[in-house]
Amino acid sequence: MTSRSDMVKRHWKWVAVALGLAVLIAVPQVMSNPYSLHLAVLVVVNSVLAMTFVLLLRAGMISLSIAGFWGIGAYASALLTLKTSMSFWVAMLLALLIAAVVATLLGALICRFSGLGFIIPSLLFGLIVPLVFGTFDFFGGYVGLIGVYPATSIPLPGGGEIMFITESTQYYLVLAFAVVSVLVLLAFYAAWTGRTWRAVGFSSKLAESVGINPFRARLQAFVLGSTVAALMGVFFAQYQSNIDPGGYGPMKTITVQVFAILGGVGFPIVGPMVGAALLTLVPELLRSTGNWEPIITGVMIILIVMYLPHGILGSLLPRLRGWARRDGRTVPAVGPGPPGAETRAVEPAAPTGVKAAP
Repeated sequence: MTSRSDMVKRHWKWVAVALGLAVLIAVPQVMSNPYSLHLAVLVVVNSVLAMTFVLLLRAGMISLSIAGFWGIGAYASALLTLKTSMSFWVAMLLALLIAAVVATLLGALICRFSGLGFIIPSLLFGLIVPLVFGTFDFFGGYVGLIGVYPATSIPLPGGGEIMFITESTQYYLVLAFAVVSVLVLLAFYAAWTGRTWRAVGFSSKLAESVGINPFRARLQAFVLGSTVAALMGVFFAQYQSNIDPGGYGPMKTITVQVFAILGGVGFPIVGPMVGAALLTLVPELLRSTGNWEPIITGVMIILIVMYLPHGILGSLLPRLRGWARRDGRTVPAVGPGPPGAETRAVEPAAPTGVKAAP
């Protein structure tokens, strides 16, 4: 039976979600500058890519192929629209299907392993994808694909249409893709698959002893994460209009991992959003410092890793709510505290005249 406190927490959680979504929807109304909206678009794209890293990490996999599938989604949709004059929406579905098939074939080979047995093959795949795009003229070589068509307009019942030719409409398009991605991820996390991934990530042998197939669980997570990354690639291709192989290598994947880790991998949705916003916006704010910007950003990352080892959210939230009410007493809450500090709950005092149990 759900307690009243759980119902209140759930109520406030949905209130927070609604407020957060309202803020995101209102961004174009507040930021009229196209460059500011461009940064907002990058934050959303980077956030979703970082969410895929957390997804795979929960299943015990550190993937270096995220940017590769991002590129597969971008190139597949761009080629379909450029060479066949196909509608963007049909090309998007086919591009996601292609990414899912590639992820299934690759995952069937590498998801049988964990640790270095998975990391190294995923790194090789992440290196091969941009090399293939740059080597063959079919993919435009190292020049890339130029003049990718924007998303096909959506007709409205009244006779008008939504055209994705401005920064604000592009922002709403990527926000819609992000919302769909988050809903899909949350649905999987809430189902038995989420519990299976956590079990496999904790100990594959222990999970196997209770009837869980680690290979199947890893493959499901790998295909889902790769497809979500490809969706962001589909958006980015039509958004940039020009794409080249240079942006889809392993270094992009490492950057995505940094987004997730700094935000806090214990928060699979909000953590990547915080990390992506921080490392996308701060370098732009420091651009006026010239050559000092990489140094300042690097020092900031080092300080966060040193003093917030669980990420920004994973380290700060337990401290912010570190004093909770228990039986009328204020006691430290369970959670990571400062280094060297112990978190210890205070036992409630026994009623007068009653001997406390040992």
